[in-house]
Amino acid sequence: MSERTISTSARLSCIGLAGGRGAVSAFRDVDLAVDAGRVVALLGPNGAGKTTLLLTLAGLLPTQDGSVSVDGTVLRPGRPTAANRAGLVLVPDDRSLFTTMTVEENLHVAASRGGPAPRDMLDVFPMLEDRWKVRAGALSGGEQQMLAMARGLIQQPKVLLVDELSMGLAPIIVESLFEAVRRIADEHGCAVLLVEQHVHLALGVADDAAVLNHGRIVLRCDARTLRDDPDRLEQVYFGTPDGAAGLSRP
Repeated sequence: MSERTISTSARLSCIGLAGGRGAVSAFRDVDLAVDAGRVVALLGPNGAGKTTLLLTLAGLLPTQDGSVSVDGTVLRPGRPTAANRAGLVLVPDDRSLFTTMTVEENLHVAASRGGPAPRDMLDVFPMLEDRWKVRAGALSGGEQQMLAMARGLIQQPKVLLVDELSMGLAPIIVESLFEAVRRIADEHGCAVLLVEQHVHLALGVADDAAVLNHGRIVLRCDARTLRDDPDRLEQVYFGTPDGAAGLSRP
């Protein structure tokens, strides 16, 4: 199974990246690239360091080593505002919505001058139209996730980092959200890095896959290849001594 060559000209590129919380390293020696218009599924067992990696890419945690670049420009570590200005947007696993504000107000806050209008987001998330004047805290989990994605998209990201898209959601909602991820990459040219425990769903929408285990990238390959090779998929999850959480299947 061939690995993708890491390209420093990719929309998102990290080379030799190490990070964690405090002096403890959650991941190290991570080389990863995501091209414009492509979705990379970042997979791995619980505790592998996936969320910490996303937070580091977004500048919310400092790097311990290595570099992160967007369109070839190296970002200063630990600077979330600078990362956002460079076009890197994180959709966190807790969604981080303003719960007392309406759907419309949440989008207005995130919108930039000269960028898309809040109602433009309804093209991608039409279910939000009927909830337009409803406070975010009163939305269902699926509606909140749609709003979180829309709030990320309205910022016109070059790179969209999505953490645990499907957490706690009904299967029918999850399917529509994954379809939205694919559309965002295809129609908006975003590079999408998707962390997801529903492995087979993620591989169904992704172009490429990277598996993080014990803080290291242990495999990079075409998503379809990995999806069609369940033995290899199991091996990269369970092939280490303290092997990890099981695979989530639809």
